Amino acid sequence: MRALARWAREEWGPLYVTVRAAPLERRLRAAPMTLGAVCLTALLQYVQNQPWGYQLVQNMGAVRAQDPLWLALLRTPLSLFVPALDLPVWGALAQILLVFGIAEICIGWWRTLVIAYAATLAGTLYARVGISLGAHAPFGLPWTDAQVVDTGPSAAVVGLAVFVSWRYGAYVTSGAVTLAMVAEVLVKENLAGKEHLAALMAVGLICLAVAVRHRYGLRLRPHRAYGRPTRRVQRRPGSRAGRGSDLPPIRP
Repeated sequence: MRALARWAREEWGPLYVTVRAAPLERRLRAAPMTLGAVCLTALLQYVQNQPWGYQLVQNMGAVRAQDPLWLALLRTPLSLFVPALDLPVWGALAQILLVFGIAEICIGWWRTLVIAYAATLAGTLYARVGISLGAHAPFGLPWTDAQVVDTGPSAAVVGLAVFVSWRYGAYVTSGAVTLAMVAEVLVKENLAGKEHLAALMAVGLICLAVAVRHRYGLRLRPHRAYGRPTRRVQRRPGSRAGRGSDLPPIRP
């Protein structure tokens, strides 16, 4: 039990401290974007279940691979907050409240939106590529998936969970989410599962770009006073800060 508790502190300690402190200090002001997203999702769910509102929501936020690309790109931002009709709305609301809220506290609201949109956009673009490859290709999709309405925050939630876990050194958690998405495709091969993998690939590239940019900046940033390279800070062995990575915490 002690070993398990020690592992949990190492895995989730920095993330827990960050997430716990913000609501205590700022209360509802800790994640205003997340609260707005939850309200928007609930509103769209209400509207699309009304006889007068279903087609309105479809025209504004429903994405299909058979749609023109410009129209799909125009609808993609709002599609994050349109709950899927075949899934309970409370699942979408819980995902946004939990994962978006943690991400907003840890990396800020605009980074949260950028990563969420990048993950969703990757899934949207993959659907077109997969259908063009055909059902018999390893990463292909059947032509019937072109008519599937693709909405909901699931791809964004997966991408944010992986990025925030990686950013705060919770590498086991990040790997577990990735393996869960792979298992989802192996057990039930469908459009949503493969879009989640596309979202993970997009977020993986973002993580790589952040890591390369940080390391490049540390090595080549000149000393302003004497014109000599700055020394990299040597952390103590076993120090939790930046375990496996020298990236500092992101401040919102």
